Amino acid sequence: MITRLFLLTHRTPVLTAEDAAAFEAAAGRTQEFDAKRVIVRENVPLTQCTLLLDGFIERFKDMPDGRRQILAIHIPGDFVDLHSYPLKRLEHSVAALTPVKVAIFPHADVRGLTERSATLTELLWRSTMIDAAINREWIASIGARGAAVRLAHLFCEMFIRLGRVGLTRDLEFDFPVTQVDLADATGLTAVHANRMLRKLREDGLLEFRQGVVRILDWPALQRFGEFDANYLFID
Repeated sequence: MITRLFLLTHRTPVLTAEDAAAFEAAAGRTQEFDAKRVIVRENVPLTQCTLLLDGFIERFKDMPDGRRQILAIHIPGDFVDLHSYPLKRLEHSVAALTPVKVAIFPHADVRGLTERSATLTELLWRSTMIDAAINREWIASIGARGAAVRLAHLFCEMFIRLGRVGLTRDLEFDFPVTQVDLADATGLTAVHANRMLRKLREDGLLEFRQGVVRILDWPALQRFGEFDANYLFID
């Protein structure tokens, strides 16, 4: 079921069997992309939305001096560009961080879902609002939290989000991104991110090795990372 992961993440409003079937049928096809492949380029007209089924995807802006700011990291079950339905283009780009598999929802079929059911409309709207809430929390991290705290907060968020779709193992989860990716997501240099990862390990909070995160002290990591999951609007 293509929509299983999405509905695990967004459990309200509850869909009828008929609405769930319509949502499933709206996925026109699936497609795979290699790691680092650009999936959507900024300001290119779009006629479809993308639901991530497997792997990790980034939304990003490349600066004129070559720096990259990662704006979001998406996990399985996320629409990565649902806002392209009303806007018809993105002001940023979308790329695969790892090999990924996605489902394609043509805009015409997204419109059909909104015309079919107020519940489906609310579900899609809720998804975009939670995505925006996560984005605001990332802005708060970069603007107001210290370097190590930013990383701790990001790892807390990923642990909760991945747990929602069954992709954690006790206090461990796969997060196959590089230290450069972590730096680009938190407004740090790669060197500074490396030092802060070492601090988190030496403080007994977590370990990040070869794409695997192992949380050593979950309550302490949440306190250090100033993490409150309310912005994720978990049902």
